[in-house]
Amino acid sequence: MKTEGKSMEGKGSLKESKTNKAGRTKNRKGLTMEGRRNLEALMFLSPWIIGTCVFFISAIFSSVRLSFSEIVQLSGFVMEWRGTVNYQNIFMYDINFMPTFISVITNTLINTPLVLVFSLIIAMLINRPVPGRGFFRTCFFIPVLLGSGYIMAQLLQIDATGSVGVGITLPQVLHEMLGNTLVTAIQPFLDRITLILWKSGVQIILFLAGLQGISSSLYEAAKCDGATQWEMFWKITLPMISPIILLNFVYTLVMYFTSSDNDLVKYILDTVFSKIDLARGAAMGWVYFLFIFVLCGVVFGVVRLGSKEKEA
Repeated sequence: MKTEGKSMEGKGSLKESKTNKAGRTKNRKGLTMEGRRNLEALMFLSPWIIGTCVFFISAIFSSVRLSFSEIVQLSGFVMEWRGTVNYQNIFMYDINFMPTFISVITNTLINTPLVLVFSLIIAMLINRPVPGRGFFRTCFFIPVLLGSGYIMAQLLQIDATGSVGVGITLPQVLHEMLGNTLVTAIQPFLDRITLILWKSGVQIILFLAGLQGISSSLYEAAKCDGATQWEMFWKITLPMISPIILLNFVYTLVMYFTSSDNDLVKYILDTVFSKIDLARGAAMGWVYFLFIFVLCGVVFGVVRLGSKEKEA
């Protein structure tokens, strides 16, 4: 009987192994769930990939070559190789590039965390079931639509190519009470708050989408265990929306670095189109691009390292 039992067990395990092998072979022949998702992502990305290959690849190579060359004849766009002369000029002889570069980086690194914190707070407030929730969402998103261009030029009477340049101004009574010294110290802070308010519309929408994707059962289970609102925020809300935080962080960085009211972008455009110095402008653009690329890579690396430590 024992021998028969062992033989039956052996036959069963043999059948299971054959079934597993057949299943593996079938999975190898067909697409797995991850393979389907990768294929769907490739299908959605295909228009961008095709457009980049057709319209941008040649322009990128021409720009890189231009940054190491000098235009000899503008009509035929004839270039002569000069090596790293353009890069040496912008770092050692251009008195405006590095101060503007440092100023833009400093303002961006200060404004980005403030925008993220402000957007998350506003998103959490208007995500609650309060009367007029849709109205408040619209109010916070309107600056994205009206923040620049002709409409804002008519509202604030500034150049159509500009952006919001008017900050929160103190009333005359407070101006007289506080004095010029204190008002001068407070006004930059108020201007920064205004810019953060006008630059936070998209981030609020993305945070709202992330918050609405969190299951309410997680919060109900936490309440049953006696968790406070503060503990639920740190243990449930923040980990669940961490991909949205990364997305908003990268989006905000790129938004500030490529904004039309960015002083460095203005300086590069002025060098290219006003001074007709295309080679030096190309070198400035590639230095700026490489810094942004490295910074975004560092952000992704830190986030990935943090997620691996949490899994471990």
